[in-house]
Order: sequence, then C-alpha cells, then structure tokens
Amino acid sequence: MFNEINSSNFIRNIIIEDLETGKHKKIITRFPPEPNGYLHVGHAKSIVLNSGLAEEFNGKFNLRFDDTNPTKEDTEYVESIKEDVKWLGGNWDEIFFASNYFDTMYEKAILLIKKGLAYVCDLTPEEMKEYRGSLTEPGKESPYRNRTAQENLDLFERMRKGEFKDGEKVLRAKIDMASPNINFRDPIIYRIAHAEHHNTKDKWCIYPMYDFAHPIEDAIEGITHSICTLEFEDHRPLYDWVVKECEMESVPRQIEFARLNMTNTVMSKRKLKQLVDEGIVDGWDDPRMPTISGLRRRGYTPEAIRNFCSAIGVAKSNSLVDSQMLEYFIREDLQLKAPSAMAAMRPLKLVITNYPEGQTEMLEIENNAKDESQGKRLVSFSRELYIEQEDFMEVPVKKYFRLFPGNEVRLKGAYFVKCTDVIKNENGEVTEIHCTYDPETKSGSGFTGRKVKGTIHWVDVKTAKPAEFRLFEPLILDDIEENEGKNFLEQINPNSMEVLQGFIESTAVENAKVQDKLQFIRNGFFTVDSKYTTDKKLVFNRIVSLKSSFKLK
Repeated sequence: MFNEINSSNFIRNIIIEDLETGKHKKIITRFPPEPNGYLHVGHAKSIVLNSGLAEEFNGKFNLRFDDTNPTKEDTEYVESIKEDVKWLGGNWDEIFFASNYFDTMYEKAILLIKKGLAYVCDLTPEEMKEYRGSLTEPGKESPYRNRTAQENLDLFERMRKGEFKDGEKVLRAKIDMASPNINFRDPIIYRIAHAEHHNTKDKWCIYPMYDFAHPIEDAIEGITHSICTLEFEDHRPLYDWVVKECEMESVPRQIEFARLNMTNTVMSKRKLKQLVDEGIVDGWDDPRMPTISGLRRRGYTPEAIRNFCSAIGVAKSNSLVDSQMLEYFIREDLQLKAPSAMAAMRPLKLVITNYPEGQTEMLEIENNAKDESQGKRLVSFSRELYIEQEDFMEVPVKKYFRLFPGNEVRLKGAYFVKCTDVIKNENGEVTEIHCTYDPETKSGSGFTGRKVKGTIHWVDVKTAKPAEFRLFEPLILDDIEENEGKNFLEQINPNSMEVLQGFIESTAVENAKVQDKLQFIRNGFFTVDSKYTTDKKLVFNRIVSLKSSFKLK
C-alpha cells in the first residue's frame, strides 16, 4: 500500500545495499510515538515511510509506544494513536511498549555503573546547566562524578525504592565533559518521578530518559533501521554508545531524514495541546487542527494523505511545504469519489411567479459531472427555491453574469429564469426575488432559441433539508518556524471558522452518514461532521474548495 513513497530515496538505497551485502536478511522498522498527545500530519510521513519500507522489502513493522514519561502520557493517547495508524493504513506486525522493557533498562543501568560508566549525581538542574558548558567551552566535571561503583549502586537502588524526592538525584552516563558534542557531556539517563504510569502503575518511581531508552528498545526488538528526524542527528553518537556499552546483541542503525514543516501549520504536540487546553479549538479532532483525527473529521482520506507524503518525498535537509499541497491531493482524490449535491449556505428565496402553484416535478441531475458512469438522481423542483445570496446582485458589477433585475440565467438542470422584482425588508435588505421562467428551456429538451451566460444552483424550498455548514481557513496566520520569537497564540486566525445556516437538497442526503463526502456545486467538497451531526441536525465541514491557484510542481 505504501510502496509509492519509496520509489527513490536515500534510506531505501541504504536498505537495498544492506540486503544485497547480506548485512541483514530481513529488515525491521518501527514507528515509536510518545503517547503524550494525538498524532499530526508530520507523524503520517514517518508512518508511511517506515510501514512502506517494511512492506516493500517483505520486512516487519512495529508500533511502539515510547512511554518513559508518566507525567505527560495517558491511555487516551495510546488508543488514539492506534486508531490513527490503523486508519492511515499502517498495519503493524507487533505492538510494543517501552515500559515493558523497564526491567531490562534498569539492568543495563546497573551494568554501566559496574563498568564505571554511570554515576549518581546530586547537582540541581541549574548547577548541571552551568557545569555543562557551551558549544565553544568544555563542561566541568560534577563533584559527584568519581563516586565508587559500590556507592553508585547503593544510591541508585535507593532511588528505585523511592527514598529521594523528584529532582533530588539523577543517574548520569560518564562519557566526556569536554566532548564537542554536548550530548556526550555526561547525559542524564535516569530521573526520579513519583508518578503513576499508565502501563506499569506505581511499580517504578525512576524512569529512563529518551536517549538511553530508545536505543535499548530498538536493540531488544531487533530493529535494523531506526529512522528518525534530523534533530536526532547529533544524538546518534550517544545512541551508538548506549547500544555498545550496554552490550546489546542486536545493533540497529539510526538514520535521520527531514521532518515535515508546513506553512500556516503548528507541528508541535506541546502547542497543539495548548490549543486544546485553552479552548481555542474544540478538541484534538477539531477540523482546523493538523492532527490525523482532525484531518479525518474534516473529511480528508487516508489515500490523499499517503499521496501527499509520497509527493513530498524523503530528504536529508529541512524545507517548508506549502499547506495548499495537501489540499491539492484531497481535491484530486475526491473529484471522482464524491457525488454532487446542491446546497444554499447563505440562502435567498427565489419565487417563480408564473410557475403553477402547488406543482412539483422531478428533474434529472448528474451525480458527478466528471464521471457519467455515476448516473443521475431525481431532484424535486417547484415554485419556490433557495439560491445563494452571492448569485444575485441588485446593481451588478462588470462581467457579473448571474441574476440581477432584467437578467436571465439557467437554473442548473432546470429552466431559464429572468429576474422581474426584488423584495426588501424595512432595513433595505433583499429578502426575496421574483422571477419568471420559460417552460420551453428545460434542460435536456434540446432548446436552442437563445443562450444565457450564467448557470446557478438551487434547492427546492418544499423538500430542502436545513443544515449547518462550517467553513474553515488556516488556524495560523503565518509560518511558525519563521517566527519562533513570537508567542504563537498571537498568530491565531480569529476568522478560522465561519458557521452558516442554510439548506441542502433532500435527495443527496436522504441516506447520509457521518464522514460521507459530497461535492457541493460551486461551493467545495464537504463531509458530514462526526461530532455535531445528530438525527435532528445535519452539520457539514468543508474539506476544501473546488479549485485553487496552487500548481503541483
């Protein structure tokens, strides 16, 4: 399913070479999210890449939860990640939890202490930062660095038993405080956290740090290619050091690739959580969010997201992707899938004064203008209709070809109508327009007497279903990555969602279910919202507009 992303990239070439030289007989990849939030579209790139490589080379793909921080992790996130990975098509062979390896990690920490390669340190976080040095200055050794192995074993055991408070002591690897790579300057590998873990409950009060846990997890599972994003490139020497000094049998290879950065998009779980916690959005699955659950609720398809990941490819250098590129792929995916429908989101009543009162006829309208094989549907038509407000202008601007007094247009799939009168309320607002129709001009009748320049859509007042329509714009006004000095909340678009009350033709929605996709004529692609739709209320999310100036290079 995911082979398309792997047509050509440097990671694939590494794997081909490793298989051809016999270094590996079978490759094993993994997707290792921390369950401290919901997955976003950036994670989709990693899922597609890791799952796709395993699929292409008949290997194995693991889903592993990197749950080493109990203060931020939750079962809710575990379940949401499973759902998102499965929905995207990332079918894992096995599922693991880092927390299931805590006993092994503890044993490896003991091994390092016995080898003189780890020690218990009492420095405060502030002191440790001061001792660490900088990119241009070497660090200073901790005064606790030369504790004996026996003393360190005793203190570490007491840490495990809960005799010390959070932050009172840590276990550090003993490597090189003068290393030009700051990650080598005696990094913390265990800290104290008196917090209940979602998986191990209260068994532990000490927890391994990511840089210590992750290489051990990979080695235990026999991961051959540990694929991660570029910010971990400087951590690779430490990754290799842990595998070697912990004497792991399996030796995985870490490979880094560029993470996904998109315009007008937050790619930080911390910031996304802030949006949720502060009520700026209505949850992790808000359709304005770049989360997988948000994209799913908005109406994106897994195929569109996978095709997007394929198109952006796998590179070694970071770049910024235009968010309109993702919109391009959902538009391409839905053009032939989503059946057409007519809706008036900002309704204006149109009365055909010479149409027989009480009469209703059923008109045939194509289900998809781009695919005749989808056939036609019957839509009711009568004297009173709803049209879009923007399809009428009392004083038309130049090159306006829709309805205005004295002008004639075609009602899609129906007749020519000419505007004869305008009804206004006490405030001077247009509330209703009157037209006459020409019965000789019925669509499909072969009428050739005259032509009109405009065609507009409509909904029959008699049978129209009331509905709510939610239109979205980018949640972020400009690029987060280029404005790191700003509080990103200052970049929130106050007009990111517009809610409209209108009507939709009954035929198109008589069997509508949550997540069904429709192509509203001239208005865009829409889906039935999964959170607010009820038996009594239809709510539609606009997935994307029908057209865009964006061109795929």
